[in-house]
Amino acid sequence: MNRIVFATGNKGKIREIREIMDGLGFEIVTMKEAGFDGDIEEGADSFAANSEIKAKAVWAKTGGVVLADDSGLVIDCLGGEPGVLSARYMEGHSYEEKNANLIERVNQAGGARTARFVADICAVLPDGSVEHTQKTMEGEIAEKPAGDGGFGYDPILYLPEYGKTSAEITEEEKNTISHRGKALRAMREILVKKLAK
Repeated sequence: MNRIVFATGNKGKIREIREIMDGLGFEIVTMKEAGFDGDIEEGADSFAANSEIKAKAVWAKTGGVVLADDSGLVIDCLGGEPGVLSARYMEGHSYEEKNANLIERVNQAGGARTARFVADICAVLPDGSVEHTQKTMEGEIAEKPAGDGGFGYDPILYLPEYGKTSAEITEEEKNTISHRGKALRAMREILVKKLAK
């Protein structure tokens, strides 16, 4: 059976990739469902490098087609940091604490509040070749967190075109503009060409 292994156990990500990859003729399974049950060391200096580390680690055990992603929040007035290593490395135990710390650092830095979520999708194909797609969702750092949709840093990425944070827009709106969704749709086009018989 043809399958695509996605290097995650996150149910939301799996649901999204199954919707986007529908019609390709591949079953979408998690890495655990494919027999990979271990931790993968990341820590590279870019989203692309981290997604490739994950994809290659799973592919080495499962073969076939493997997809992996890495994403994070890039904040321009902080010199792009902590985006390169993802905002998940910010101080604080909860996202509420991390969001407060990020807003405080942005306020102290002054200047433009421009920011973006970035997602890199890496595919390792059956022959071992590697493909990447990378997309963004552009916005600004909000003056204060707002909304309870999404997760993580969604409450602090303000989207001027919607007049809301990415935690306040509808799921349908987010699916249209999300960084991961755009990167997955671009990867789907690559897979259609590369896997055509």
